[in-house]
Amino acid sequence: MPQIERMRLSRILAPFDNPDFVFELKHDGFRSLAYIADGRCSLVSWRTNYYQRFDSLKAALAKLKAKTAILDGELVCLDDEGKSRFNQLLRRRAEPAFYAFDLLWLNGKDLRQLPLIERKKRLRQLIGKSDCERIIYVQHIEMCGCVLYRAICKKDLEGIICKKKNGTYSVSGQWLKVLNPNYTQHEDRHEIFTALQNSASRASR
Repeated sequence: MPQIERMRLSRILAPFDNPDFVFELKHDGFRSLAYIADGRCSLVSWRTNYYQRFDSLKAALAKLKAKTAILDGELVCLDDEGKSRFNQLLRRRAEPAFYAFDLLWLNGKDLRQLPLIERKKRLRQLIGKSDCERIIYVQHIEMCGCVLYRAICKKDLEGIICKKKNGTYSVSGQWLKVLNPNYTQHEDRHEIFTALQNSASRASR
């Protein structure tokens, strides 16, 4: 299977409605490509680093009913209400799930030139027949980005992602993100990263 460069995300300031777009919830976690082959799974970060942890998640994803597959998604830890909890993921305090939002490769076939809406259809079918609780299909709505954005802000979620529904998957392409400016989990995040980096530095001495 090829080593794939992920689709890029660009930030815009305001949501919009457009019949040519689909809109998804932006999950607060670690972006990852999942490579599945020969009964094994590797998780690769957006910086092309292999995640050395998350063994139980990789074992679960390896059981997807596919000989080979590449999925794009987000590693997230969820609370009882289904909300992403970034600090639990960062500090490894809970087992993550894989929120899958795209299927790029399946059983030897490169799907990146198919329209997004067709790739998502095949992704949903793959997840549905695999019966794996650790992978979740990312739902979407069409046209009504403003409605979704207002709803996520009301529920204190991170933001939305806007994608052309007939778009291909290309390193030269881009998806759009609109962030919730009042998202409470962004508070003190810089301090948390700094504290973890300092702790790791002391441990390596």
